[in-house]
Amino acid sequence: MAIDAGLVLEGGGMRGVYTAGVLEYFLEQGINFPYVIGVSAGAAMAASYLSKQKGRNKKVNIGFITDPRYISWQNFIKTRQAFGMDFIFDEIPNKIVPYYYEEFYKNEAEFVVGTTDCLTGEAVYFSKEDYGQDMLKAIRASSSLPFLSPEIHFKNKLLLDGGISDPIPIKKSIQDGNKKNVVVLTRNEGYLKKPSKFQFLIKRKYPQYSGLQTALAKRYQVYNDTISYLTEEEKKGNVLIIRPTDPLKVGRMERNPAKLEKLYNQGYEDARKAKGRLLAWEY
Repeated sequence: MAIDAGLVLEGGGMRGVYTAGVLEYFLEQGINFPYVIGVSAGAAMAASYLSKQKGRNKKVNIGFITDPRYISWQNFIKTRQAFGMDFIFDEIPNKIVPYYYEEFYKNEAEFVVGTTDCLTGEAVYFSKEDYGQDMLKAIRASSSLPFLSPEIHFKNKLLLDGGISDPIPIKKSIQDGNKKNVVVLTRNEGYLKKPSKFQFLIKRKYPQYSGLQTALAKRYQVYNDTISYLTEEEKKGNVLIIRPTDPLKVGRMERNPAKLEKLYNQGYEDARKAKGRLLAWEY
């Protein structure tokens, strides 16, 4: 079942397993979109959805969560990366839980990955034409959190987490021609970000990146403005939002498999409940 709309996916670290549950339901029901855009964990979950690998997101993101190679302070001490990026973006997809690259590139859907340029602080988006065979490198850049991951060199740019500059890339999807959009959020309704209390640490950590400093300082306002915009677009019937209905009990770096599985199942169930709205909204 093809839905003539864009699919927009928020990030959120391990809260992204909610999105994984939503996408698993879409996969099982054969619900497809011609255009998918995501940042950070949203982009990572989208990859297995677009390669049509049922169960893969759960197997990778919950099945390996207690493996210190996936996420641990041990990683951070050794490599300055809390998430084991080589393990996640190389060993797992290429050796342990093989990624279906051929199926992904055979899929006609456009897949756009949002990142943040460290020098300018602006959002940089990569489409299939831009990243070519390096899709996972683009997602790795989009998933590289400040302080917890090093900057990624890609396409002559220094990049970090896409959620910094454009946490919910709805306007990019509209700009690319999608008048209607399904948006999957990883926060409860009513959530708004607060200004960072650690701006002094940002300046100390990234003194050479004034653009990144500005983007991180403005991040809360960009997020809150986007939520306000989405609320208005939903009222107009241009946006359908799927978000956690139960109170969130999972953090960005959650390592409890039971909590993660519960959130994954909630995403699946919320998507199931949204199917009627989706069909009515589509037609």
